[in-house]
Formats: sequence, C-alpha cells, structure tokens
Amino acid sequence: MELVGLNGWALLGYVLIFLGLVGSVIPLVPGPLLIWLGAFAWSWGDGFQHIGWFMLTVLGILAMLTWGLDLLMSAAFNRRVGASWKTMIGSIVGGIAGGLLLTIEIPVIGTLIGAFLGALVGVWLVELWVKRDRQAAIRAVRAYISSSILSSILEVTLTLVMVGLFVWRIMG
Repeated sequence: MELVGLNGWALLGYVLIFLGLVGSVIPLVPGPLLIWLGAFAWSWGDGFQHIGWFMLTVLGILAMLTWGLDLLMSAAFNRRVGASWKTMIGSIVGGIAGGLLLTIEIPVIGTLIGAFLGALVGVWLVELWVKRDRQAAIRAVRAYISSSILSSILEVTLTLVMVGLFVWRIMG
C-alpha cells in the first residue's frame, strides 16, 4: 500500500496529528485542535480527494465536543464541591507558575509535573482563602484531580476516534 499524499502538506499534517495525540494527554496542549489542523493540512495537500469537507466538519465537531465536554466536566466537578470560579483561575495561574518554575530545573518533564502540582496548589490556596476551610480546600483539590483524570480519558478516547477516522479515510 502506498503512503497517500507524501508531500510537504502531508508531512505537516502527520506532525500536527502526532502532536495532537501527545497533546491529548498533556494539559494545556490543544490535542483535538492540532489533530483537526493536521487533517486539514493533509487534505489541502491531497486536494481534498481522500478527506473532504464533510469529514473535516465531522472532525471539527469532535474537536469542539472534546473541548466543550472538558470545560463542562471541570465546571460540574467544581460546582459539585462548591468551588468558585476563582478556584478555576487559581488552577490556571498555579499551573502556569508551577510549569514555569520547574521548566528551569527539569525541561519538559518538569514543566508537566510543575503545571499539575502548581494547579493543585492554586486550587487549594484559593479555596482556603475564599472559604477559610481546609476541608473545603481539600475537597476542591480532589474534585480537580477527578475532573482532570476523567477529562483526560475522554480527550484521549475522542482524539483516538479522530485519528481513526483520518486513517480510515486516507487508507480507504
């Protein structure tokens, strides 16, 4: 079987799809969006022969669905334990700060670990500041961990579906 569309656009598409798969397990990297962009680049180079606008639309809907479900899941878990919107901001600021701090010491791996630990510390500190209750802060951290794990599983599953559809169209 011949590799279809082996040109610059196809190579860009393959790289973006690979980065999208990696991004589906790394927080803050938009995996589904990268996969869609990769499929679009590949299709552009192929003249939209194997993957047309209908399939690109399906892949786009899956990418948006993944992003939307991730946001809804985080919001639902945080609301369930009574965490405020300030807690979400705390997780973002903490994640960025932790990622930057550990990037200096341990590139790549440190960034990932630092972002995760920083987000946990951010959630805990904001909840403690807002409610002045350690147990509420601990519940918010647990909710954050649970929502992160579940949304990661969901994101990986949907990105694998996206890649499967892409491969099916270029091989079929």
